[in-house]
Amino acid sequence: MSLRGLRPRLVVAFLLVAAFSALITSALTFDKARDAILDRTEEAVTDELRAQLDSRAPDLAYPPSTENLLELTVRLNRAGIPRNWRTHVSYQDGPLIPAEAPGDPGTITAALRSAVLRKNGAVAQRVARPGGPWLVVGMPILHAGPEGTPTRIVAYAELSLRGEQADIHALVTAARYGAIPAVALALVPALVAAAHVLRPVRRLRAGAHRITRGDLDTRIPVRGNDELADLTATFNTMADTIERDATELRRLEAGARRFAADVSHELRTPLAAMVAVTEVLDEDTTHLDPDTSEALRLVAQETRKLARMVDDLMEISRFDAGAAVLHTDEVDVAGAVRRTLRARGWIDRVDTELPDGIRVVLDPRRFDVALANLVGNALRHGADPVRVVLRRAGDRVALDVVDHGPGVDPAVLAHIFDRFYKADSARTRSDGSGLGLAIARENIHLHGGTLRAASTAGEGTVFTIELPLVPPVVVPDTRQPEDQ
Repeated sequence: MSLRGLRPRLVVAFLLVAAFSALITSALTFDKARDAILDRTEEAVTDELRAQLDSRAPDLAYPPSTENLLELTVRLNRAGIPRNWRTHVSYQDGPLIPAEAPGDPGTITAALRSAVLRKNGAVAQRVARPGGPWLVVGMPILHAGPEGTPTRIVAYAELSLRGEQADIHALVTAARYGAIPAVALALVPALVAAAHVLRPVRRLRAGAHRITRGDLDTRIPVRGNDELADLTATFNTMADTIERDATELRRLEAGARRFAADVSHELRTPLAAMVAVTEVLDEDTTHLDPDTSEALRLVAQETRKLARMVDDLMEISRFDAGAAVLHTDEVDVAGAVRRTLRARGWIDRVDTELPDGIRVVLDPRRFDVALANLVGNALRHGADPVRVVLRRAGDRVALDVVDHGPGVDPAVLAHIFDRFYKADSARTRSDGSGLGLAIARENIHLHGGTLRAASTAGEGTVFTIELPLVPPVVVPDTRQPEDQ
């Protein structure tokens, strides 16, 4: 299971919290239960040893002999059969009676004996031995001789805690096997909680996708009153704002397009008349004085430029309105390029590498406009030699328009296809309308192709047109197999 999604991460986090909680609970339960078992055993052994000593101390001769002390241990061992303890007795901090077996490290330490004498009361100690833990209880006999007079006799009872240790191990096992199902069962509420949290998130994601597709009327029902409900309400408010702004922008954009189209249409007829008049007057400039002749040539030049700009605006308005259509034909790309260069007198100014036989389906007029804009831009702003190279690029055809000018700054290159974009804001006048490259890109996009630009400082700029090739026609083989 991948942890990249929010759902698995929520489930894993929930399970980790459940496992950690079960672990902490088990550890605390084990610690308390272990202490309770050992404390209860220690208390029971201490009480039982005290009772045995209290009942036998009055009959004990004082001062005791070794035989008296040995007989006391025998009676204590017999009384402690249910506990399976083993007892020793010492007098005046002397040797233990009976002595511990040779080689037995023993459980009655010097520290324990000193503590019993110092406290003059019962002292218990737990000792770890290779066979398991042991409990040792040391207790002085206080009731022999005059009442309250210490006898300097100390009895020690030692017993194995293997039974208690087994009980503790059983608790550990039970806690372990209880925690595993608890963590497994936590998966169910984890999945339910993850689904409860993620359901509104999924609705938000689906709503965001619908808005991305353009369904700006998308709204999500608000359920509950938690943070996710607040987020859903905020999403709906955002969607309302986006829809309202988008509607206003569409209205303004449609008005701007209509205005540009109307203005261009209204200017087209008077500009056509002005161009015709200025061309007639331009032919008679030889009969006019130099100042008038220069002014007339300037008016004619600016009028022609304005007419071209109006034509470009009309073309752009068609693209924006979705009214631009293709009148396609299957043509040889090399021939179409040569016709464009020949029509504008660029054959001698442009080097070409145009292999024949590469055919595409295109609108010859729109292709001619796009290619002419690119070559004209290279001739105006680039440097010789300007080259047009045709090549295959996989299942597409690529046409490169290359110049060897100073190149284009990367900051400018990012906006080179924008409408009316000028690299130098101070340069407000130019020979073009500022729409040529934008129109070229729109025309290529209409053909399902791409137009991109690349430039290297000091080496020049390359504009690349890519168009889909005409798929080859597969003629089925209808020949009959020859007889063998």
